[in-house]
Amino acid sequence: MNVILETMQNQLKSLTLTEAAKVVPTIIQQAESEDWSYSQFLQKLLGHEQERREEKQMEKRLKWAAFPFQKTLQEFDLNEQQSLSRKQFTQLSELNWLDQMFNLILLGPPGVGKTHLAIGLGLEAIYKGYKVAFISMGELIHTLKTEEITRRSQARLKRIREANLVVIDDLMFMAMDSKEANLFFHLINELYNSASIILTSNKGPSDWGDLIAG
Repeated sequence: MNVILETMQNQLKSLTLTEAAKVVPTIIQQAESEDWSYSQFLQKLLGHEQERREEKQMEKRLKWAAFPFQKTLQEFDLNEQQSLSRKQFTQLSELNWLDQMFNLILLGPPGVGKTHLAIGLGLEAIYKGYKVAFISMGELIHTLKTEEITRRSQARLKRIREANLVVIDDLMFMAMDSKEANLFFHLINELYNSASIILTSNKGPSDWGDLIAG
C-alpha cells in the first residue's frame, strides 16, 4: 500500500497537482472509513487541489497589492460620510465601474476614510479575481524616477502596469517638478486603456495645477 501511495503521490506531482499529492493519504483514509464511492473520493481530492490553488492565488494578489493595511468595505463607517450615500456605496462595492474601466477620485480632508474606502474597494476587487496595486504618490514618484537604476522599482512598476486596478494614495500632496510630472502623466496615459485608477487627494482638481512646478 505504501508503494502504491507513493506512486500515486509522484503521479499527482508530475501532473502539478501538488496540493492533492500532499493530502491524498488523509483523503484515502477518510474515504475508506466513510465508505466513499470513487466519484466522491475523486471530487474530494480535486476539490482540495482547486481550493488550495485559489487560496494561493489570493495570497499572491494580496501580497502584490502592497496595501499598507487591510480594512474591508464591511468595516467602513458609512454613517460618518455625509457626502457618500448608501446607494452610491453599494454601487461602488459592486465593481461595475471596474468592469467598464472607469476611474474614481476620492476627495476630502484627512481622516474621512478616503484611503480606507480605496483599500476596501481594492480588497473587494482581489476577492473577485482582479489584480490590484496600491502605492502612495510620494512612493510612486520615487519609483518612477529610479525605474532605470533599480530592479525593485522595475518590479513594482511592472506590477502596476499589469494591474486591473491601481490605487494612488494622497495625490498631489507635494509639488512636482516638470520631469516628475511628465513621468507621472506618462504612466497615467499607459494605464488609461488597460486599468481603472482610484486617486485619493486632500486637494481638489482645481488646486492640482499649482503643485506642478515649472
